[in-house]
Amino acid sequence: MPPQSIPSEHNEFLAEHIAILRNSLRHWTGRELVPPRMSDAEAARYIFEAPFVVASHDTGKDPIFNYANRTALELFAMSWEEFTSLPSRLSAESVERDKRAAILAEVSAKGFIDHYRSVRIGRHGRRFMIEDATIWNLLNPSGLPYGHAVSFAHWTFV
Repeated sequence: MPPQSIPSEHNEFLAEHIAILRNSLRHWTGRELVPPRMSDAEAARYIFEAPFVVASHDTGKDPIFNYANRTALELFAMSWEEFTSLPSRLSAESVERDKRAAILAEVSAKGFIDHYRSVRIGRHGRRFMIEDATIWNLLNPSGLPYGHAVSFAHWTFV
């Protein structure tokens, strides 16, 4: 089940969801999202407060975002409730959506891609170029598709 409430102490910063992101990234790339000795709860707090973006969406026909860390929420100028009700395709301008769909198809086929670069748009129409992003498939603990995640530390307003 996708996360429903903003990460906090009360819900261990959505540690179960973050465990899926961590384990999936390691599965596809061999890399770690955070230091591997962190517990899921420690990693979840760290990722929510991190100075880089981490976001994910579900497996729906028109996927909806189901996670965003604080940096992602600020970059997109959205509340948790706004972001987690947004179809992820709407994070790209209409002219970029076909390219975005092609990239997600590539990720689905290969497991992940690195060095992704594209323009995204925040709530108030502010555009920004994301750079050097990693996008990866998410797998639930049973190994079934759970969505996609993205992480990036570099962006430029355009």
